[in-house]
Amino acid sequence: MKLHEAKTVGDLKNLGYTSKSIKQELRDNLVRLIRANENPFKGIIGYDATVIPQLERAILSKHTINLLGLRGQAKTRIARSLIGLLDEWIPVIEGSEINDDPFGPISSFGKETLETLGDATPISWLHRNDRFFEKLATPDVTVADLIGDVDPIKASNLKLSYADERVIHYGMIPRANRCIFVINELPDLQARIQVSLFNILQEGDVQIRGFKLRLALDLQFVFTANPEDYTNRGSIVTPLKDRIGSQILTHYPITREISKEITAQEAKIEAELLAKVYVPELAKNLIEQISFEARKSDFVDAKSGISARMTITAYENLYSTAELRLLKSGDKATCIRMSDFLGIIPAITGKVELVYEGEQEGSESVALLLLGSAIKSLFGEYFSTIKKLSKTGEYSDIDQLVEWFINNPGFELLSDSSEVDYQKEINTVKPLKAMVKKYQPHLPEADLFFVMEFVLWALVEYKKLAKKKFEQGYEFEDAVLKGY
Repeated sequence: MKLHEAKTVGDLKNLGYTSKSIKQELRDNLVRLIRANENPFKGIIGYDATVIPQLERAILSKHTINLLGLRGQAKTRIARSLIGLLDEWIPVIEGSEINDDPFGPISSFGKETLETLGDATPISWLHRNDRFFEKLATPDVTVADLIGDVDPIKASNLKLSYADERVIHYGMIPRANRCIFVINELPDLQARIQVSLFNILQEGDVQIRGFKLRLALDLQFVFTANPEDYTNRGSIVTPLKDRIGSQILTHYPITREISKEITAQEAKIEAELLAKVYVPELAKNLIEQISFEARKSDFVDAKSGISARMTITAYENLYSTAELRLLKSGDKATCIRMSDFLGIIPAITGKVELVYEGEQEGSESVALLLLGSAIKSLFGEYFSTIKKLSKTGEYSDIDQLVEWFINNPGFELLSDSSEVDYQKEINTVKPLKAMVKKYQPHLPEADLFFVMEFVLWALVEYKKLAKKKFEQGYEFEDAVLKGY
């Protein structure tokens, strides 16, 4: 008989089963995976040298964990990943409300059942996917929700006194016995509710309406919190912080490459669309650079943070903008264009908290400024040798390009033109292709036209060219003619 085929306590004994605490279970499975050189936290990107080692140490120490960080730093994802460190199945006394361990029940039901039936006590099996409980801390959460309360209907139906433990209706935490219990945004929990967690974390005592029960609950608590909450909406009361074993600080992606990897993993884009729309590497870098610019912008509230969700949704919008153009033009495939980046503005405006100066500018204007800053940053990387833009006084490739616009005013790029017309129009700017190939000799051919258009947008940011939007697209011309 295999272990999970056991049906009674007697079967478990015959198979030599020994129960363990959930923290010991997490620790043992983590040790096993590390020794096997397997990644215990698949899908968690960018934390290999920072957060993950701290998390592993906390689990090895059997600590309660608090994940502290700004929004969009994968705190909830980390908490949910702990499910993978649980045993696939654990036995519980059949019918128990709080997942009683067959070898150590803590509820009156579990104790009475085991005492009455002994080795014949029936058991059921609980899968690890059913051992994860999550609660968002909101001001309306009560002690009854988390811990429990006296149930007068149960007392009446069973004809029991209110002094009988069996009239208690267990809350979420007792029902999560032998499970992972996550409380998100802990500072939002009222202080008096946080107080109710003291003894559960430390001693295992639960007090409900005058009952003082010694319920040795077996839980792995994981809390998440945002540092902003400590000053804006609430705080974690000091005695509760004292009972949390490890506080782990999360962070945003350190490099653009890590950020790109996260975006590629999380963005929900249809496979058919992926095959139709080509995204050059520069376009991917530009999407990520916008979030890096936002995190240091004077218009954006740095304390609020810039969630990774902004980049993910912007990337999805970028594909959707190109798809819309395909539907209108009738083309079978397309490459991302710079004009498509105007389609990501809604993904930015809803996810940045602005300071007073930013509010004065307006959210859409700030989004466009962030796009402009990202363009300038990447232009400096891709065309570093001409970054100074002719400040030396020498006649440069930039000057040659600007001169073309002086001699050919009114150059237009239509946003919804077909691929053939788009490429044909860009090719009319004679110095542009030669300049791009000179400074980016190894550029993939598929990326060429996007980079050529990118150069035009960069020159607008540097006030070398002027760009005027009209209903069908953009017109580029010499900045001097526009009075810049």
